[in-house]
Amino acid sequence: MTTVAPVRRNSKDSPAQAPSEVGALLRAWREERRVSQLELALRADSSARHISFVETGRSKPSEEFVLKLAERLDVPVRERNALLLAAGYAPRFPQTPLDDPAMDGLRAGLQQLLQGFEPYPALVVDATYQVVAANRGIAMLLDGLPEDVLEPPLNAMRITLHPRGLASRIRNLGEWRGHLLHQMERQIALHRSAALRALYEEVAAYPVAEPGEDTAADGQVHHFALPCRIEHEGRVLSFVSSISTFNTPMDVTVAELAVETLLPADPATVKYLQSRV
Repeated sequence: MTTVAPVRRNSKDSPAQAPSEVGALLRAWREERRVSQLELALRADSSARHISFVETGRSKPSEEFVLKLAERLDVPVRERNALLLAAGYAPRFPQTPLDDPAMDGLRAGLQQLLQGFEPYPALVVDATYQVVAANRGIAMLLDGLPEDVLEPPLNAMRITLHPRGLASRIRNLGEWRGHLLHQMERQIALHRSAALRALYEEVAAYPVAEPGEDTAADGQVHHFALPCRIEHEGRVLSFVSSISTFNTPMDVTVAELAVETLLPADPATVKYLQSRV
């Protein structure tokens, strides 16, 4: 009887190892950010070889290394939890509801901040532009809109771009609509959120009425940013938008909050708002 020796496979003949779940996710985020393995390695004080091994599953990253790569790739806090889970670790960042007693200090601080901006309009929104809080300046701008448009929960993008919402009062709607849609596109690229994508598709499909005549303020006004020109009680108020977020948030809910303030873009708007205090 002839004995056939087993054939030994050379390592070069072995099938390539499938990427791990966390490796595939990290690679997707790296490509989303248009960062090479070498560039990411330099940012993370590592090597391109090690980054490659992590992405292909040949090396399991430590919990801290996953977090370091996520930070260097500017991965949203919510998605950092997903990366940790994919790597076999527990989520690092909690998601505390805003109505939780632990958030009492945050809510009080936000309310005080919004009141401090009055008479200028200001509001707080979450990751899908749901309005969390707003001040009297926002209430002034929304005054007189149809009740069905104002039914809660209020969404800042819907209320602004809906043809029966603020869009009917915005004198430079074409410019401002383009700005808001571009802002949402950037957020979708950053967060890769299905809910945000659905909202974008909804508001982008709203019919756009023919723009009215944009009656500019008397004299030439220099704008340092694109203004939103809103008609209010026979006047055209001009605002520029400023958005603030929390620095180094450690909670998913807090990480996704943004404070938007509408600052007067011309002296006439300043004078009118201050007259209403």
